[in-house]
Amino acid sequence: MAVITIVGAGMMGSALAFPARENGHEVRLVGTHLDREIIDVCRATGRHPKFGKDFPEGVGYYQTEQTASALEGSTFVICGVSSFGVDWFGSNVLPLVPAGTPVLSVTKGLMDDEEGGLKNYLQVWAQMCPQACLNAIGGPCTSYELVAHDQTEVTFCGSDPAVLRMLRDCMKTDYYHISISTDVAGVESAVALKNGYALGITLSVGVNQRVFGDDVLHYNSQAALFGQGVREMKKLIAALGGKEESLAVGAGDLYVTVYGGRTRMVGILLGRGLTIDEAMKELAGVTLESLVVATRVARAVRKRAEKGLLKLSDFPLLMHVDDIINHGAEVNIPWEKFTYERL
Repeated sequence: MAVITIVGAGMMGSALAFPARENGHEVRLVGTHLDREIIDVCRATGRHPKFGKDFPEGVGYYQTEQTASALEGSTFVICGVSSFGVDWFGSNVLPLVPAGTPVLSVTKGLMDDEEGGLKNYLQVWAQMCPQACLNAIGGPCTSYELVAHDQTEVTFCGSDPAVLRMLRDCMKTDYYHISISTDVAGVESAVALKNGYALGITLSVGVNQRVFGDDVLHYNSQAALFGQGVREMKKLIAALGGKEESLAVGAGDLYVTVYGGRTRMVGILLGRGLTIDEAMKELAGVTLESLVVATRVARAVRKRAEKGLLKLSDFPLLMHVDDIINHGAEVNIPWEKFTYERL
């Protein structure tokens, strides 16, 4: 039996308690400083306040001040914080994890620098805590569907195949299927990029609602934007040192994000004609990681283009999303820029 400690009681981290505990492992769910009420509810009811199903019996619940004791004896640690908690996790949790104890992260995103570089969060944490054994989960998976035991296939990535196999053996179930990959750059880039491109795709949903009415569903435009998004993601993954095969992980994740979640909501509102400020007001209190990812990636692409390392014309969808959310542009999807000749 393994001891699995999950730090971060958000929906995705908490959802992973289901396969972990159902496999017979000891599971400790630790809240961050933002999760105190969630942990109180879990202790009182045995259920996460946003799930419609009880946790498996035997899950332990810990408040943030109990993090050190919860980490003691852990076989591995799951990082369940959002992208806004990356620095907090690196500064407050990673130093408490015993050297050699694997960390498996569900946190997705990229950080840019002044030179146009982009680092995934495993790279950020490796700089903060060089002794950490860092791994991550990528792939199409929504928390509530994992809790419902919908058939799910994800990819665990990291540098050590033996560690990845151990993590897979602990977490896989008859509904949670796990591939493993040492292409950390590819997997982490793919699953981060999908957030920005999902926003771009869902613009068309809002545009169609504005033009044809809420009851009309059109898929041609969504599919066209999906294809363009995948083409741009392929170029970016290569630029970040990832392998082309990891694009499939991001494409699957892109599909899930387009059809549900917070990014879909903001894309639709923008497509309907709201400004970014109006959309943010409409979604007050909702965490929108897609805006952060799109902004950082677009900023890095522009800097690389200035150096002749990339061409802006290869990323018309990303540039349009950036213009909308950061430069006050109206939604005017540049369809003609998506066409090409391969003769």
